[in-house]
Amino acid sequence: MAVRILVTGTTGYIGGRLVPRLLDAGHEVRALARDPEKLRGVPWRDRVEVVRGDVTDAEAMAKACDDIDVLYYLVHSLQRSSFESVDRKGALITADAARAAGVGRIVYLGGLRPSDGEDLSPHLASRSEVGEIFLRSGVPAAVFGAAVILGAGSASFEMLRYLTERLPVMVTPQWVDRRVQSIAVRDVLHYLVGAADLPSELNRTFDIGGPDVLTYRQMMQRYAAVAELPHRRVLPVPFLTPKLSSHWVNVVTPVPRKLAAPLIESLVHEMVCTEHDIARYVPDPDGGLTPYDRAVELALARVRAGEVETRWSDAAVGDTPADPLPSDPDWSGGSAFVDERRVEAAADPDRLWAVVTGIGGDNGWYSFPLAWSVRGWLDRLVGGVGLRRGRRNPARLQVGEALDWWRVEALDDTGPERLLRLRAEMRVPGRAWLELGVSAGSDGGSVYRQRAVFVPHGLAGQLYWWAVWPFHGIVFGGMTRNIVTAAERPAP
Repeated sequence: MAVRILVTGTTGYIGGRLVPRLLDAGHEVRALARDPEKLRGVPWRDRVEVVRGDVTDAEAMAKACDDIDVLYYLVHSLQRSSFESVDRKGALITADAARAAGVGRIVYLGGLRPSDGEDLSPHLASRSEVGEIFLRSGVPAAVFGAAVILGAGSASFEMLRYLTERLPVMVTPQWVDRRVQSIAVRDVLHYLVGAADLPSELNRTFDIGGPDVLTYRQMMQRYAAVAELPHRRVLPVPFLTPKLSSHWVNVVTPVPRKLAAPLIESLVHEMVCTEHDIARYVPDPDGGLTPYDRAVELALARVRAGEVETRWSDAAVGDTPADPLPSDPDWSGGSAFVDERRVEAAADPDRLWAVVTGIGGDNGWYSFPLAWSVRGWLDRLVGGVGLRRGRRNPARLQVGEALDWWRVEALDDTGPERLLRLRAEMRVPGRAWLELGVSAGSDGGSVYRQRAVFVPHGLAGQLYWWAVWPFHGIVFGGMTRNIVTAAERPAP
């Protein structure tokens, strides 16, 4: 039966995948986004109603819940400071809005409650609290608990992938021998879509997991086998605490410490399903739940083909300011620093634009690779995102997605002057943007424009700009020349 659905967290990993599947099931979808512009490039944008709002904004949630049958709550704040209080506030406001609007059901995807009876990690405690808020809200709720979700682009899968691929010998914490019942993202989505048709009176939690229960050590070994890597040697030691482990994951994987820490703290628990009651209401997928090895195989195939539908990094880094680039660099009293360059190219605008929008990831940044790598490593060492986030797709960009240590803030290829604007998410004492523009030139050629803007924060920001200023000619000048040169080469 088709119903009207509100989905929160539509720019996130699960939300961005759930929306098109709900549409394919015949439902009407309203997509809530703090910044609707981030949904401009998604393939399902014209099939949904997009509304601006945040789950912590009571007025916005009241409007978003109007005439809604089912609400999906797919929001979490792990990358924010004090994420517990933010998630609590969002859940309470959402529950109140849903009850007042007469919403028929809330569906929430949280964490699997550990079976070992130990005190919950802050991450799992917060997920459990949010679930309890919805169960007590007066609106029937289906609260799903999942452990490690395996899918191309998920934070848990990226941690597993990079640790296994980069480290043939690992000194690990003792939690690698805790049992985990992971689940393929395709199976999670199957249950979430089915939840729209649950009986109206049902108000309870459901454990969801795949058919295999493995230790994290076994998960790494079996990943290596699927990826055709040599056998990995894992040496557990007692002194590696979750906090120390998060620093190690921060250095080795693309997942920053702020996100890795709560995920690792959760792995100290046994994460195994205690029931499979969901199958009474939503039958398992045709052919059964996805085995671990098959889930890894499917995720790897997506990664290698560059066909990752959504990624953990699609959600912005929690406390990074998201203010758009001021149109006037002098907006802050002349304290914004600008490096601006313009070059005429023999290449036509389409060819030059293809090079510009293909920047980053495996293609690099067209200048002084060692400097970019060193800066990326330094950023990782202080808990930043570094360069390893790469690209979601090797040829296409969309507003809101991560691109190495940048985030795509604007992408306009419709006018005479095409523009790609990137906002920095690396750790810097200030805010930084990089603009790349293409327009038509004379005699069939094109014009390439490049502008780097830095708005310093205090004395530290001023000192930072002048410390890196001597390298601008090499980095930004080289980038300008090499992008134009690449566009002028014959297309392969």
